[in-house]
Amino acid sequence: MSGSTLLILAAAACQSAPAPQPAEAPPPAAEAAPAPAFDQIEREAFNRWAMKLNLPFFWKQSDGSDETLEPEELAVVLFYSDRPREHWVEDGAFTEAFRTAYDDIVAAAESDDPGAGAGERERVSLLHREIDQGRPTLVEWDFTKDSAADRSLMKHMQAVARLIEALYAEQKGTAESLERAADLDPASRTVLVRNQEPFCVAPATEDDERCTALPGSNRVFGLYPASIQKSPIFCEELAQHPNAEQLLAPFTVVRERDGELVAVAYSEAYAERMTEVAKHLRAAADALDPEKEAAFIAYLQAAATAFETNDWFAADEKWAAMNAQNSEWYLRVGPDEVYYDPCNRKAGFHLSFARINDESLAWQNRLEPVKQKMENRLAEMAGRPYQARDVSFHLPDFIDIVLNAGNSRAPHGATIGQSLPNWGPVANEGRGRTVAMTNLYTDADSRRILEEQASSLFCAEAMEVFTSDPEPFVMSIVLHEAAHNLGPSHEYEVRGRTDDEIFGGPLASTMEELKAQSTALYLSDWLAEQGIITDRERHRAHLRDVAWAFGHISRGMYTSAGQPRSYSQLAAIQLGYLLKDGAIQWNEEQTAANGEDVGCFSVDLDRMSSAVAGLEQLVLRIKASGAKKRAEALKAAHVDGEQPLFEIIEERWLRAPKATFVYAVEY
Repeated sequence: MSGSTLLILAAAACQSAPAPQPAEAPPPAAEAAPAPAFDQIEREAFNRWAMKLNLPFFWKQSDGSDETLEPEELAVVLFYSDRPREHWVEDGAFTEAFRTAYDDIVAAAESDDPGAGAGERERVSLLHREIDQGRPTLVEWDFTKDSAADRSLMKHMQAVARLIEALYAEQKGTAESLERAADLDPASRTVLVRNQEPFCVAPATEDDERCTALPGSNRVFGLYPASIQKSPIFCEELAQHPNAEQLLAPFTVVRERDGELVAVAYSEAYAERMTEVAKHLRAAADALDPEKEAAFIAYLQAAATAFETNDWFAADEKWAAMNAQNSEWYLRVGPDEVYYDPCNRKAGFHLSFARINDESLAWQNRLEPVKQKMENRLAEMAGRPYQARDVSFHLPDFIDIVLNAGNSRAPHGATIGQSLPNWGPVANEGRGRTVAMTNLYTDADSRRILEEQASSLFCAEAMEVFTSDPEPFVMSIVLHEAAHNLGPSHEYEVRGRTDDEIFGGPLASTMEELKAQSTALYLSDWLAEQGIITDRERHRAHLRDVAWAFGHISRGMYTSAGQPRSYSQLAAIQLGYLLKDGAIQWNEEQTAANGEDVGCFSVDLDRMSSAVAGLEQLVLRIKASGAKKRAEALKAAHVDGEQPLFEIIEERWLRAPKATFVYAVEY
């Protein structure tokens, strides 16, 4: 009964309680705004427009889609901005600053508008055309998981790179122009940084005076007084000066004092920045393990001293002592190549910093036993008065570039092989060091474009042999750079005169590079005869070398300022000689390998060997005897005058923009 009572009482209690009021329904939860999808522009267009807008971005290739940009696919490149990656990507997500920049890129691409006022529209449009002739191509390294010593080394190398850029700008006379970059439109800033000068340098725009980042700028090099550069033959006039040897020495600038021309050492002319470089080089040396990197530390310290004293030959000794066995790093910092200089005499400041690629050891093992035989063979072909010498140069080390700066950071392309030094005891005694840069042009975009270019010029049979695989080209680089240390080289003298003095700076540069590249062609045949490489390897190398020649011919024989392009001219001489011999033929009515272009080059690989040997002997004898008139005749026949095939090569090769290397480093 008690149980029933409880139920009744509970019911009564319920009946007497006030009726509950219905609660108000909670407002619907606010939906989170969807994260913006960065899929409004495809990868190649993004990279192209980022360059035009002077934004330091590169959208990397990935295994996924090229349609949506993810934070991990964004590289922040050097030189175009001082802002760190964290300004654009933080905690794995894009920042508001990047979202704004991305919207700017999309808007610019959709409107295809140069974004300039009416008075500037034509000039900026020309700058956009200039920029579009370069295809951003990334070199990227991540040191964030490396040792503290390696990260410190990278920090100092980046600081040195910026100082080298400034020193090179002083040499070119463009330092003041670069200081004005912040006040200019984005395209002008990009051209100033990329070209390291205000002038356009790409093939389709370099001759247009309107194409400039700074209207009204004149090309006046900082190496010489402005007053003497008014003469179009000032280099020849300097060469006739009573103090020509001092004035044209490679590590000096020419200054006018009390009405007289004097030579001033780099260490004096550029003292402030060179002192800063020395500080960073010593700090980098202090950060390294002396047991692991003794050779590298010795070079860093010697290079630091050279920046203070101008004694580059002492630094060369320490540099030449480094190799793939005693250091994991490669560094060359200082003044070396002369091609940028209108007189081809003054060494340009540059930095090339890289990691050693151990695959070079295999090539060194193949070539080390025969390098003296190579010298002896070239001496036989060169003839008197040249005599074979004992050669002790290092065979090429393979290096993977981390960072280039100054004269090594070109607007288009990059140095892919180098043999240094050019002067001094190390060079004269054949103890120089040679390297091949093996991580450039190996990306999928570069290989695809190379195949498209080659198939537009080669006939189908030649294209069956051609390959974009790096190995044949690496072999050519190895042989080209080794050749700089073989036969009558840069410091070889005929009747007491060097090639600079015999041929004049520009022609001397062309002849030395022609010798090196012709020797590379010849030695690939010689190595096959020795059983060191296969016929397949040499044939593929020959096709890659011909394609390399097409690329340089497409650039033109001279710059807009009238300076000879040494590589273009040597390529023209080689192609002209091989066409005349019949090893290469132009088939006017045959369709190219791409099935579209009419007219193509066929290559008789069996005839190629004898033709190359003939070219090699001709070039070696010109160098060995100092035969300037024969060199000039070779140039006149194949470089100057009407060359109708050059126009076809240029039109087809330049359908694709040239690689513009950009560098991204995290540490």
